[in-house]
Amino acid sequence: MPNARRRASQFEALAVLHPLAPSPSTAGDAMALLHELQVLQVELDLQQEQLRRPQAELETALMRQAGLVERALAGDMTIDARTVLCEIKRAGARLPGAAPDGVLGRPLAVFVAAHGAGALQALPVRARAGLACETCALQLAPIGGMQQSVHAAADRDTTPGRFLLLLMAAAITLPP
Repeated sequence: MPNARRRASQFEALAVLHPLAPSPSTAGDAMALLHELQVLQVELDLQQEQLRRPQAELETALMRQAGLVERALAGDMTIDARTVLCEIKRAGARLPGAAPDGVLGRPLAVFVAAHGAGALQALPVRARAGLACETCALQLAPIGGMQQSVHAAADRDTTPGRFLLLLMAAAITLPP
């Protein structure tokens, strides 16, 4: 409980106790009530500490998992039905060789070799239909003279009309 709120509660308790304390007939009741309030306050403080510890542990675990996802070798991203990139993780942007800000709002097809466009377009269609998640091989458009192969898989996202897309580097081949 924040300190200001705690002080307000204490003042309210004292306001109730103050009229009871001076009278010998109610002083005992006032003391018993004060003791009960103090015990309750200690119990609340203990409960709050018990809740704070797991919350800190969960926040640490969340930060660790987010870091692992960000540094993963596989690139995950969110696309819409037309394969327009809605969200992308750092590793996902490395695969097409662009900065994350440079790919958002653009169709992923511009980063894929033309012969793989059909396979790419089929991924969200299959995911929307609820079909089993299958991977397909795609060739990314050459970056700096290097051709990169990736395996791609898509599944429905929790956001309607969006799909989770996972790109996993398969191989990098240098030009002859």
